[in-house]
Amino acid sequence: MPKKTSLKYGTDKFQFKLPDHAGILRIKDTDAKITTSKFRTRIQRELKRLRPDFSDVAIVLADKTRLCGYPIFLPVLMQALKEFGAAKGNITVYIAYGTHSRQTDNESAELYGDTYRNYRFVHHDCRENNIFTKLGKTIRGTPVYMRRDIMDSSFIITFGAISHHYFAGYGGGRKLIFPGLGRLDAIYKNHGLFLDKQNRVLSVSCLPGVLDGNPLAEDLAEYESFRPADLSIHGIIDSRGNVCDLLPGSGKDHFQKACREHGKNCEIYTDKKYDLVIASCGGYPKDINFIQSHKALHHASMFVNDGGNLTILAKCRDGIGSKTFLPWFELGTWENAFYRLLKNYEGNGGTALSMMSKQHRINISMVTELDDAICKTIGVEKKTMNQAKENVERFSGSIAAITHAGLLVKRDFI
Repeated sequence: MPKKTSLKYGTDKFQFKLPDHAGILRIKDTDAKITTSKFRTRIQRELKRLRPDFSDVAIVLADKTRLCGYPIFLPVLMQALKEFGAAKGNITVYIAYGTHSRQTDNESAELYGDTYRNYRFVHHDCRENNIFTKLGKTIRGTPVYMRRDIMDSSFIITFGAISHHYFAGYGGGRKLIFPGLGRLDAIYKNHGLFLDKQNRVLSVSCLPGVLDGNPLAEDLAEYESFRPADLSIHGIIDSRGNVCDLLPGSGKDHFQKACREHGKNCEIYTDKKYDLVIASCGGYPKDINFIQSHKALHHASMFVNDGGNLTILAKCRDGIGSKTFLPWFELGTWENAFYRLLKNYEGNGGTALSMMSKQHRINISMVTELDDAICKTIGVEKKTMNQAKENVERFSGSIAAITHAGLLVKRDFI
């Protein structure tokens, strides 16, 4: 039987025939083990341990790009809070958009279930400067701004999935408060640490799965120390978006433990690379737009030999996903974009630089709904699904398929 694999594209799946010598790289899905009953017990244990003040409870959630079983598990959390004495009117739920666009009410009702209709939700806007208070700055110069209503909260809960982040190490956890509920200029200052100003390159320490020695991740940790969450619920998600586990707890060690748990399933320690990699972001919502798809593109690129080829399946039904990405390509060269960002980091400049850097090393093509003109601007070859399939079938060099590049991360042996 010929070797085959299915790759997701948006909400669809497409089967690819692979050469016999092809490798298939997958994450290791664990059996779902969390239940609403187990989750309730764990939350009750934490509430007994913490004995919080419920006079003003803030719950911080991720947006549509980082879902965590909210319709199922949010009602369990709300019921547990009620049982321990939290009044419904004293609970506010915040959606941590960071710099992402606001969701519609219909989208939010679908993403958060009945909780969205029954509780007060706040859609965070990083550009609304008058809602913040300044607490100081980090040793790397990032101004620490917190929402005043969050600062006034008696009990802060963050609830979101752990994920790899291509320059912050890991997403979720502490990133829900910042940059999730951050102010725009502070977010840009932190993201600017992706630039190694001394060596005039992208920081070699800003890598997925790396926290220690990662200047951007260490800045996030310092930022968090100004007002950490009182209770953090870290979700472990499988390749289908199902919640496998929910780990409530608090503190830096608890966050790092959750990151290690996530990494067990999603990290491959190997020095092996390939001449051609065909990769799927993992389907919707991981390929909802290019900004989200770039994370998978970045992960997959690490498996490609210098001068090799990467073909990424990224539907991008919502287009680029940012108005601040394409202008960086109009500056002509990587160097022009880098020096402009050094003077004033803004928008998705770091993502643009990262994309340009990959193109210096490998050839990138995409199966996508992005306009032809956009593909040309960002330097990728647009292919049809059939063209991608034909290219894979006849390829004679070393080749691998990645089923969920948004989750799978290559780690080098140290």
